[in-house]
Amino acid sequence: MTTYITKALSSLANGTLTPPLTPNENDAKSISRTSSPHPLIAPEQNLLRLKAHLQNLPTDLLKHVHLSKIRREDPSLYFSAIRDDLIGLAPIVYTPTVGEACQKYSHIYQGPEGLYLSIDDKDRIPEILAEYASNLSTTPQILVVTDGSRILGLGDLGIGGMGISVGKLNLYVAGGGVNPHGCLPVVLDMGTNTESIRNDPLYIGLRRPRASLEEATEFMDLFMAAASSAFPKAVIQHEDFYSEAAFAFLDKYKNQYRMFNDDIEGTGSVILGGFMAAAKQASAASGKALKDHRVVFLGGGSAAVGVAKEMMNFFKMQGLSEDEARERFWLIDTKGLITSTRPDVVAGKLASHKKYFIRNDTEGKEYPSLADVVEYVKPTALVGLSTTFGAFGEDIVRRMAELNEAPIIFPLSNPTSKCELSFTDALDWTDGKVLFASGSPYAPIERDGLLREPGQGNNFLVFPGIGFGALQAGANKVTEGMITASAIALSEALNEEEKKAGLLYPRLDRIREVSARVAAGVVRKAQEEGVDTNEKLRGLDEQALIKEMNDAQWWP
Repeated sequence: MTTYITKALSSLANGTLTPPLTPNENDAKSISRTSSPHPLIAPEQNLLRLKAHLQNLPTDLLKHVHLSKIRREDPSLYFSAIRDDLIGLAPIVYTPTVGEACQKYSHIYQGPEGLYLSIDDKDRIPEILAEYASNLSTTPQILVVTDGSRILGLGDLGIGGMGISVGKLNLYVAGGGVNPHGCLPVVLDMGTNTESIRNDPLYIGLRRPRASLEEATEFMDLFMAAASSAFPKAVIQHEDFYSEAAFAFLDKYKNQYRMFNDDIEGTGSVILGGFMAAAKQASAASGKALKDHRVVFLGGGSAAVGVAKEMMNFFKMQGLSEDEARERFWLIDTKGLITSTRPDVVAGKLASHKKYFIRNDTEGKEYPSLADVVEYVKPTALVGLSTTFGAFGEDIVRRMAELNEAPIIFPLSNPTSKCELSFTDALDWTDGKVLFASGSPYAPIERDGLLREPGQGNNFLVFPGIGFGALQAGANKVTEGMITASAIALSEALNEEEKKAGLLYPRLDRIREVSARVAAGVVRKAQEEGVDTNEKLRGLDEQALIKEMNDAQWWP
């Protein structure tokens, strides 16, 4: 990760930042050794001092800002702290605190954190990246790229999206074992449609409306080609692009470059993994066949469509065809259930990514509300990606409990201020019967003498393994099969104690172990599909492959 500045390609110009260069690991260690005023101060003392200081900071945002400073100055110290308290610090360095940090990015800005590329410089992108690469002593392995247009359901934050790229790479290191000096956060500044941000005197990005999709695509074509040329072995992860652009870029680049979209594919993978566990528990409680589950989605954005498409693989595993699997899903957007007879659909005004899930079987009747759809479908599972706080109201949740012995309810919108249902309400309104997973973290709750632990459909459980596995395999692309393999590996990563406790996901304190298993599943699928180039990993059995992934992980 770009931990400090050794040289800048140019200075601040027109409010657009230019990329800093990544130092090599020996430089970072040297700074760590020499930054202490006394030669006898040990790294262990610095770690204790950092932990004590964090305890005295009054807000999570202040902790986030201080940790960002430590990351730039001493990455080993930073990741040692996260290693020792991953559960406590993950919400500080990523969701939910990173959302506030992105909103206030220009106000808390302390210096460049990665690669900032302006659409005004699009004709110079190949030149900029070639010069950037020529000055690096450590070649980037993972690039997390955003345009800041749809940050965590918080809207278009422009250059503030850099906080997301940095945060995701923090998790790559902490959870996946990627070397931090091989991580490069990138923000593509194409303007912002949030007028209050453009007019903020402290805003450090371009003060112009966001580029059109056509203009953005031209910029992305240049960036993807230049990045893949400059860093030919790197995996490129797309993050928090607005829905139409996210799908367009994934479709355009997935077979050309070694890339994937975490919002679409990573989210789909982690929810498929949790749904596999939940569906088995629900069917055991009800006696219904696994293939008979019915899933209602509240939300029609890129994440919702991506999750639904990935979840279809569960039904294909039960022997259903693609068309039969698709019929198990009902998607609701802001205008209601997406049907072939809805006026905007008839007029051809439906966003292209939603068309796959148009219902053709409603006989001309429209279902404008979630309550209407629940009554019509009588679903076994309810998934929320609406970014609407409290959208799963008490009447809806109680009705789900009436319809199902063990209702599956996944309110997945991030951060908690956008979540459709809290864990407390989910337990209360279903009399404890709910199989629950949220996008943001909730604390365990004691109920009826048992400690109930909420599931968290956190992409953190899969994307480090997807990226790391693709790197280790030397895969020349990230295939749909590799994404599904990551979900299957995640579902198989539950240990016996976790299964006995009824958990839907492995606990995050096992993230390195889980990531190694996910990475091994990704490598194996890459080998089966013939897209791997690392011959050393071929022919290994599952346990040997997992051991190779563990051994390859970086530790501070």
